Amino acid sequence: MGGITVDAVEDYVYSILPPRDEVLAEMENEAASNNVPIVGPAVGRLLYQLAVISKAKYVFEMGSAIGYSTIWWAQAVGSDGRVFYTDGDPKNADRARKYFQRAGVSDRIVVKTGDALELLSEEKQQFDIIFCDIDKDDYPRALKLAAPRVRKGGLLVADNTLWHGRVIAPEGSADAEMATTKAIKEFNQALYASKDFFATLLPLRDGVCVALKL
Repeated sequence: MGGITVDAVEDYVYSILPPRDEVLAEMENEAASNNVPIVGPAVGRLLYQLAVISKAKYVFEMGSAIGYSTIWWAQAVGSDGRVFYTDGDPKNADRARKYFQRAGVSDRIVVKTGDALELLSEEKQQFDIIFCDIDKDDYPRALKLAAPRVRKGGLLVADNTLWHGRVIAPEGSADAEMATTKAIKEFNQALYASKDFFATLLPLRDGVCVALKL
């Protein structure tokens, strides 16, 4: 799944996971076969837990691909909750809709196609959780847009915040000079420095940052 922990530990984490249902398992296979970016089952379970613990009912997802993480959120918020799916590729959205239907959660998912940042900027309401998994160059901008749209006591969650370990690349190296690496580091530093959030970076898979809105 592209984790940053040592291989033996990574293998152990995934070896103890219970089997997923038919739809999620099929999506994992599709992602592996076609190089589709998904959070994977270990992070999926974390997302589910965060939503249940925080009693989230409204989740906005920035960057949803084929809807794998969307289903985890949708299962957690329940039949009276709503999850906003966003992706710039209409083909991804079409595939996602079919998976949502099969998973029995389509009635609690709002599908939006287009730029996730623009779609979020159009939202006037606040959300219980905003999940950031868009192009990494845009993470700093995403933080500025998302911060006022997370309710007090809600969560801002971001994937890939260890960026394959490149966040600790030596200064001046090719990895450190990548625009994506710089953007991820800027996002992490800004979130930890923010007086509006209490953040924790979890070294699960490729790094998941979970921030509580104060």
